[in-house]
Amino acid sequence: MSDDHTHVQEFFSARAADWDSRFPDDGPAYAAAVAELGLREGDRVLDAGCGTGRALPPLRAAVGPSGVVLGADLTPAMLHEAVRAGRDRDGRLLLADVAALPLRSRSLDAVFGAGLISHLPRPAENVRELARVVRPGGLLALFHPIGRAALAARQGRQITPEDLRAEPNLRPLLAGSGWRMTSYADEDTRFLALAVRED
Repeated sequence: MSDDHTHVQEFFSARAADWDSRFPDDGPAYAAAVAELGLREGDRVLDAGCGTGRALPPLRAAVGPSGVVLGADLTPAMLHEAVRAGRDRDGRLLLADVAALPLRSRSLDAVFGAGLISHLPRPAENVRELARVVRPGGLLALFHPIGRAALAARQGRQITPEDLRAEPNLRPLLAGSGWRMTSYADEDTRFLALAVRED
């Protein structure tokens, strides 16, 4: 396991047990972001870096009982909390690295990634792996329940020009990794970038 993976696991393992209680009001923001994906009954979707699985219930509601919902995370403690919260009933949980997914190419209709991009050790390569598992025309949602400025203030830091989530950085990153950005919103109450998988 690389140092990047170890760091991510240590960071989230230490916070897993009280993660949901620290952010109890995020549910509606997750549901609204999932709704913007426009998933249909029977679709196959991955919550990449699913953490405690907060996106799994709205993803399941969107794809219905005939759809497939997967949640992949690198940190066992986060998946444990997802099970403890009963969210494993809404999707199959995988202990997996989103940089090397145990999924067939072009097997999914969409990927949802909440708070994901800032934790990827090799963003271009890692986002290309997400493109690999999505069919052409499939969708990607990169989401955070608060915007970049609000998140930076919460963490006691300033936004820098190098921030990967800034539109001038994210758009070419996605374009070079098999995605075309179709919408971008960075507001106090949410961050949401949507992209479509190119051929």
